[in-house]
Amino acid sequence: MAEVHFTSHLRNLVPDGPLSASGATVGEALTNLLAVQPHVRGYVLDDRGALRQHVCIFADGERLSRDSALSRRIGPDSKLYIMQALSGG
Repeated sequence: MAEVHFTSHLRNLVPDGPLSASGATVGEALTNLLAVQPHVRGYVLDDRGALRQHVCIFADGERLSRDSALSRRIGPDSKLYIMQALSGG
């Protein structure tokens, strides 16, 4: 199972420490994780199930493109980091 870490802001909504999620892609892992943590869904995904504009995901140390993040294949030992992206100037 992939290990999923949330930033400190989102960690207020989920238990401390990493969570485990099964899935062959980031999207599948998030779907499975959000099924047991439904209150986090709106912070990560929009109403269409797409990644929110200001959410950034890293998989195994690589920042994923927002457009392809959910379809990225992962392995059972993958580490996912979900955070809110900073913007502005």
